[in-house]
Amino acid sequence: MIRPRVFLTDDHLEFLKLEMAHLQLHFELVGTAADGASVVSEVLRLKPEVVVVDITMPKKTGIDAVRELVQSGPTSKFIFLTVHSGEEYVAACLEEGAAGFVNKSQMKAHLIRAIYAVLDGVPYIATSTSV
Repeated sequence: MIRPRVFLTDDHLEFLKLEMAHLQLHFELVGTAADGASVVSEVLRLKPEVVVVDITMPKKTGIDAVRELVQSGPTSKFIFLTVHSGEEYVAACLEEGAAGFVNKSQMKAHLIRAIYAVLDGVPYIATSTSV
């Protein structure tokens, strides 16, 4: 069975390790990045099916990285996984091309479902106030 190819980003190494442990049984993890500039170069190089992106990162925000990647034309789907949960963040991420948004407090309950949903073309939103 071919597993979907996923790329992870987060500037906090311990949280990145948590993400990897949570996802590795379901997906092929093709790479990671801890800053927005690396996200852009690595996603263009690796061409994953899904990119899980943090908003707040050094060198370039996740929103700026996704904007640049969408303009470059990759076929990756983008899911923001972030501590931010305000409607303005969700709207900004969706406006830049994200297919999903999951608050970090909701990761265990929603991230795997979010990845499968966006792969099926279904937007997925899970903020800290979502059920």
